[in-house]
Amino acid sequence: MNKLQPSEEQINHIIDLALAEDISHGDVTSEALIPSELQGKASILVKAEGVLAGGEVAKKVFLKVDSSLKVEVLIKDGTKVKSGDIAATIVGMVVSILKAERVALNFLNRLSGIASQTAQYIAKTQGLNVKITVFPDSQFN
Repeated sequence: MNKLQPSEEQINHIIDLALAEDISHGDVTSEALIPSELQGKASILVKAEGVLAGGEVAKKVFLKVDSSLKVEVLIKDGTKVKSGDIAATIVGMVVSILKAERVALNFLNRLSGIASQTAQYIAKTQGLNVKITVFPDSQFN
């Protein structure tokens, strides 16, 4: 782990905080409308061209909500993607998938946005004698 890479403990802590904020009172709509035993499959589709990041974090979110979910990350972090690519698939209880979905997508969107913006900076400085370093704007405490 390098100095900019958060530890597993820090990643788990921020996931816990995000889940507590998002579903502290449960997912009332899903729980009321969807049979608890209903199984399903979801795919996470890329919505814009860029660089994917956060796939493993998203996987952790789904598994933290329900460890019986089967989550397969199909695109490795740092990979250039285009609209329509399938980043991951999730199989299991539909209520669990929906409960974790928003938090997982928030992490994917934020981290992919940072990765995509960084890739643009690197492309613009190609051929120059510069080094691009990304510093987090907040600490993982």
